[in-house]
Amino acid sequence: MPYFSIVVPVYGCPESITLLCNKLEQTIVTMGKSYEIILVNDHCPKNSWSEIQKIARLNKKIVGINLSKNFGQHSAITAGLDFCRGEWIVVMDCDLQDQPEEIPLLYKKCQEGYDVVYAKRKERQDSFFKRLGSKVFWRIFDYFTDLDSDESVANFGIYSKRVIKNAQRLREQTRSFPLIIRWLGFKSTKVEVKHNKRHSGKSSYSMLNMLSLATELIIAYSNKPLKLSINLGFILAISSFFYGIYLVINWLFWSSPLEGWTSVMVSLYFLSGLIIMILGIIGIYLGRIFNESKARPLYIIRESLNLELDD
Repeated sequence: MPYFSIVVPVYGCPESITLLCNKLEQTIVTMGKSYEIILVNDHCPKNSWSEIQKIARLNKKIVGINLSKNFGQHSAITAGLDFCRGEWIVVMDCDLQDQPEEIPLLYKKCQEGYDVVYAKRKERQDSFFKRLGSKVFWRIFDYFTDLDSDESVANFGIYSKRVIKNAQRLREQTRSFPLIIRWLGFKSTKVEVKHNKRHSGKSSYSMLNMLSLATELIIAYSNKPLKLSINLGFILAISSFFYGIYLVINWLFWSSPLEGWTSVMVSLYFLSGLIIMILGIIGIYLGRIFNESKARPLYIIRESLNLELDD
């Protein structure tokens, strides 16, 4: 049984895979521990599966999992976690921005009694727009979920076997691996690590993708939009009530004419738009409930290497 399991979701960067595995092997062997590397190909359009096949056939400690379609990064991580066997599990990206040489530092911190040690990226080597998108993403998310997130922390970290065993029990469709780990509530800490520039390729997370992901996660992890819509409706109702009293008093005591057609139509369009928006928010929540009720699998494996699967 391996002592370390390293789970790597793969999408893009086929040029980095062999170098990543070599660095991981050198690092873990230096630590004197057994290991397995689980590479999960999330239907990469750049034919990363061919690279995974090459190295998995040469090294039986490298497990290759090829998903049938693109299920998303966090579902790919889930696929790797479902088959990991190590006492300690490392999750990291494939683009070599997460450095294998930092694993001993994370593991050393675990020996102080922590179940989770997050890698806190100092001096992030991302583009300005990627860092801006990350900051906007977490600010929006924190506002709606009342959490305090750290944008310098992503998937890279080390997790005890009992943490991962409990994480496997959470099977919701809209997934975020770091948020699932936070929800579990095990003893955790952060360690500053160096952050490299991408070895090859470019990030698949654009500003629009980040905002879309923020919307999905807010709906999945918070009902605050529903509460805000109730508050907004209450404020408008109270405002309308007092404005109506004001118009009646004006008419009784000062004979002021009531507002005409223009104000009525503006109010009508405003309230109609507001009602449609609130119904849309409710519809999104109902849609999420519908998706969860289907209980579809989080991923489907098309083929694998060095992994025993039941037919």
